[in-house]
Amino acid sequence: MRLPRRTFLNTLALAVASTAQAIEPFARKSAQFSGLGLTTYSMKRHMKWWWGKPTKSGTLEMADFLDYCAKLGLEGAEITSYFFPEPLNKQQIHSLKRRAHLLGIDITGGAMGNNFSFPPGSEENVGHMKYFRTWIDRFAELGAPVVRVFAARGLPKGASDEDVINNVIANLNEALAYAEKRGVMLGLENHDFVKNIDYLLRILDAINSKWLGVIWDSANLSPTPDPYAQLERIAPYAVTAQVKVMTHINGEGVPADYARLVEILRAANYRGYLIFEYEEDEDPYTAIPKHLPQLRQLIS
Repeated sequence: MRLPRRTFLNTLALAVASTAQAIEPFARKSAQFSGLGLTTYSMKRHMKWWWGKPTKSGTLEMADFLDYCAKLGLEGAEITSYFFPEPLNKQQIHSLKRRAHLLGIDITGGAMGNNFSFPPGSEENVGHMKYFRTWIDRFAELGAPVVRVFAARGLPKGASDEDVINNVIANLNEALAYAEKRGVMLGLENHDFVKNIDYLLRILDAINSKWLGVIWDSANLSPTPDPYAQLERIAPYAVTAQVKVMTHINGEGVPADYARLVEILRAANYRGYLIFEYEEDEDPYTAIPKHLPQLRQLIS
């Protein structure tokens, strides 16, 4: 009996996943922080563009964001796709790359808003994979060494958790093959569906690629009495580490223990930037400078 194309693709993806070897924690002999960075998302309310369209009151272009990072004395900046105008051409990307270099700011990585939860070959997935390839190409031009991807920001109607996990694995394998050709690592953030660390580790265990790691986010976790224990589980896979002002204990927001977060990364021999991501109510221009001295001291 001839199988429908979508059924065939899903069956093939499951077969590949069942035989793949898991990625291993990165073998790093010691910890070292490259410096402090800031996410573009931290300045969301002031950015001029949102998903390619102008905002009502924002004035910051991406070049202005780089200037602000330099003014703060930061060494790095994480660049998010949402805050660029569309269309976006290579000349604009190269101009931004030049500006970062002259400012002495490293592009620590990129971030996009993909969704890998749809079945391979489905209409929705075709659109998300096209979006993924577009932004991998752009971030490769920018010189980003790693790009943050999501597993699932919204779930297909009627899909079980098992369906979503299998779809994510299949789509990640396809995405990783493309990213490797462009020389860009992918970092799967513990966000939305994979706030559940068991799910995140299951996906990592089903993929065999040297080009995949974890974007370690200190706040994005399913309700748990001990968020730090959950973060310890994924720290050995971290390719980027993001620290936020708040964390959550049993789903309730509490101030993060910065020292403990940094110690978790050190214990896992993390090497790379510590990226600050600000999401609180106080204006970021006022709030962000208050947090940087403590973070700077902790990683020194």
